[in-house]
Amino acid sequence: MDRPIRVLAKAVRTRVKRGWLRDLLHGVPIGEPLHPSMASVTLGCWTSAALLDAAGGDPRAARLLLATGIVGALPTAAAGLTDWSSLHLEQQRVGFVHMAGNLTALGLFSASLMLRLKGHERPGKILSFAGLGVGMLGAYLGGHLAYRQAAGPNHAPQVAHLVPLGWHDLCPLKDLPDGRPVARRLGYIQLFVLRRGEAVTVLADHCPHLAGPLHQGRLVMENGEACVVCPWHGSTFRLDDGSVRHGPATAPAPMFETRIRRDGTIQVRPMT
Repeated sequence: MDRPIRVLAKAVRTRVKRGWLRDLLHGVPIGEPLHPSMASVTLGCWTSAALLDAAGGDPRAARLLLATGIVGALPTAAAGLTDWSSLHLEQQRVGFVHMAGNLTALGLFSASLMLRLKGHERPGKILSFAGLGVGMLGAYLGGHLAYRQAAGPNHAPQVAHLVPLGWHDLCPLKDLPDGRPVARRLGYIQLFVLRRGEAVTVLADHCPHLAGPLHQGRLVMENGEACVVCPWHGSTFRLDDGSVRHGPATAPAPMFETRIRRDGTIQVRPMT
């Protein structure tokens, strides 16, 4: 499946270019991935319709739930496809099957609704149950992506609990190149460190999207603000506070306070 996966992922990235629409589909404005919550609503509507069918409930209510799930599936798929296009190939393989299963479920539920509208309730119910079975398989694969393959969770959680309270020596200021980010370690944590003159910016080095090394990223200006771009998938973070300017990351990069001792040693502590 690798060849069609690469072709489709490139097509999605080409069509949905970096900007407000791509950020919206990733969920950057709300600070959380958009696809999982929308998928829960869609599958919830279809599950509720199947339960009504099994209990002999109002056919009109079942049709309404089916229609709501079908309409909601379109933006859900757009958000999921956008997220999928920025994953690693191993994750994209599972996501491709997840997508195929969900498209099959959408087709079965759509056919079910059409039959019901024509008065064929029994075959419509059968197709709904079939669609729910396929949809549950798709949901299982979505859970596998999220929890086993870690596609979606924040890969740079708040690190305050990993660092003892107070200030910690990091390195001498004179050892840092001016204007070029480097990696430094503080205990178990790898840090992104950027010196600009006498000012030093320190972030957690792992990109929240898929743990890309931010110290290998490009420094850019976004609307007059200095930012760093992750070298793996292009997530962009403000250097002043670690906030997300462009996805696919939705969580900010954890920030560290800095100060310089009289002897020129940089000290850091996590921002709370």
